[in-house]
Amino acid sequence: MHKPLIIVNNAAAKARHAWPVVRNQLEAVGLDFDVYATTQPGDATMRTRVGLKEGVTTIAVVGGDGTLSEAAEGFFEFNQQLGELPNPMNSAAALAILPAGTGDDFARGLARQRAPLAEWIDIFIAHCQARTADSTRTVDVLYGLCNDYRKPFICLNASSMGIGGETAARVAAQGKFMRGLSGEARFALAAMAGLAFWRERRVRVVVDDVEMLDGPVNLAAVANALYAGGGMMLSPQARNDDGKLDVVTASGLNRAEVLRELTRIHKGGHVANPKVRITQGTRVRVETFSPADAMKIEADGNVRGVTPVEFRVMPRALRFVVGEESK
Repeated sequence: MHKPLIIVNNAAAKARHAWPVVRNQLEAVGLDFDVYATTQPGDATMRTRVGLKEGVTTIAVVGGDGTLSEAAEGFFEFNQQLGELPNPMNSAAALAILPAGTGDDFARGLARQRAPLAEWIDIFIAHCQARTADSTRTVDVLYGLCNDYRKPFICLNASSMGIGGETAARVAAQGKFMRGLSGEARFALAAMAGLAFWRERRVRVVVDDVEMLDGPVNLAAVANALYAGGGMMLSPQARNDDGKLDVVTASGLNRAEVLRELTRIHKGGHVANPKVRITQGTRVRVETFSPADAMKIEADGNVRGVTPVEFRVMPRALRFVVGEESK
């Protein structure tokens, strides 16, 4: 059997600090592994694809949701016809989480709590020593196609547009001092800064060929999992294995109302606002009508492009290494 491959986000201080802890625990139990340190965006995708082609069946990520999402993208090959869903590289291969990021939302959703790194290391070791299907579970994956439907990407948690996209761009640009704060604080401060410059623009949202909205929008989001943006519950009912995408829109909120909902979104309280609407579907299109109105698209914390964008669900398309409580 091939050794597991561990991808470390070398650009993130938290991941660099976490890696010696991970390495020491793996070496203490005699686990043999290969390691790859990323040097630029897209590295995790590239190295994952190479590893899977070489026969690696377990790939772990030391990093946050952005690096995890990049690695997940490497589990698929995009078709030349981008309107077709990507093909899995190896449906039996599994992705493992060693969370060391800003929000670690996907790990939080799988474990149903924010579990410590040591617990995830134990889960990874148990999987590598047993290598059975009982230590994994399959989840849905979100396939996105943006920039006039020419740029594909994979997403695990959620993709947001409007204030969400502006917030992600500001989080990515935060300096050393801000990076020392909690993920929740970093996202909240970035959202408030983005709100000062935000303006509503006309957006059309179509879900499974039915128009859901055509009008001014503060936020449009497509959720695949329970958490995003540092613990925000965009849709409290979202599940990553139900074969559905949860589509969230907020329309007609003034700045004071947006600030109020930001304080409630971590517990899902925003859904009580009649200006917030949630529906489910398997195919979603979000359109803007001029280049000046194009919205940045955030996916798992990374800005991936601009609207218009189409999303499709890939049911149970990716296998993750999990503990007993997450099966």
